[in-house]
Amino acid sequence: MSRVWDWVIAAGVTAVLLVTGLSGVDSTTSFDPLGHVVLVASGLALVAHRRAPVTVLAVTGVCALGYQALGFDVPVVAYLVAVYAAVRAGHRVVAVAGSLLMVAALPLVLLASANAVTVSEALAQSRDALQLAWLIAAGAAGEAMRQAERRADEAERTREETARRRADEERLHIARELHDSLTHQISVIKVQAEVAVHLATKRGEPVPESLLAIREAGREASRELRATLEALRDEGTNPPHGLDRIPDLVERAKATGLDATLVVEGRRHDLPVAVDRTAYRIVQESLTNIARHAAATTASVRIDHRPGALAIRVDDDGGAAPDTAPVPGVGLLGMRERVTALGGSLHAGPRNSGGFSVRAELPVERTA
Repeated sequence: MSRVWDWVIAAGVTAVLLVTGLSGVDSTTSFDPLGHVVLVASGLALVAHRRAPVTVLAVTGVCALGYQALGFDVPVVAYLVAVYAAVRAGHRVVAVAGSLLMVAALPLVLLASANAVTVSEALAQSRDALQLAWLIAAGAAGEAMRQAERRADEAERTREETARRRADEERLHIARELHDSLTHQISVIKVQAEVAVHLATKRGEPVPESLLAIREAGREASRELRATLEALRDEGTNPPHGLDRIPDLVERAKATGLDATLVVEGRRHDLPVAVDRTAYRIVQESLTNIARHAAATTASVRIDHRPGALAIRVDDDGGAAPDTAPVPGVGLLGMRERVTALGGSLHAGPRNSGGFSVRAELPVERTA
């Protein structure tokens, strides 16, 4: 939109310059193509006044001196707009120096032009072409706009800092709530499982696989909670587990009696932290749901590194029937929210051959 306005401004100034220049052509004077070309160049140069304000200032100044030397008694409107743009961009010293040079050069150019003028006439014509009041007004307007934009940027930065501070406070509040509500219960589960395993080992009794799985799950839950609390407190500087820890998930699933397998395909590249973390959570939640609800004996995890995407599939042979709709619990909703936030897709539902399947595809932007 700003580029459109640049063209509108340039076209408007060009029209003003041409109309003023043409109004001075009558039956006693001949049409000067070169002078009108310089007028057009002076106006159209303003198209770049945002991107290259100093260059535009120099071009419009040279053009103004040029058409004045060719006998066009036309105000230097384009130069005034260029002064405004230069001051607005923060080039105040350049604008002041250029304006002083213009004020001094205009009378000299008029004296050296083909039109024979006296010193007083040259001074009067230069004052008409570039009045000091116009020049000061253009510079003052540019400075006022620069200050307004600076204050707006400062206000926006302040709002962002306030929002970031509130997010930090909320993150710490969540960390405290998690710590107070979960740490004690998980610690009790872990300690009780450790004691039970220790007593069984001491009496020489075989330790049930389910008890070992509970002990390992308690340890992992404690580590996960600690990592999550650290991530909340440190603003993500200690991210949770990623794809590297998926084999551990599969091994823990095997410890519960589930025949779990892991297949990784494709060539792995560096993944964004959010994608790596989401992939781990999808596999973790899927295996947890299988252990809790599926009554399955086998489960397969497939990770496929594709060009521009990471595909994840977790299947089981549980009791889910093809004609039954899955009940979206908290786990499935959480997975869907994570995948959607990354712009990916998720399908979770019964398989035609029986059992349940979770399929997710996460977009991955390749980096050099």
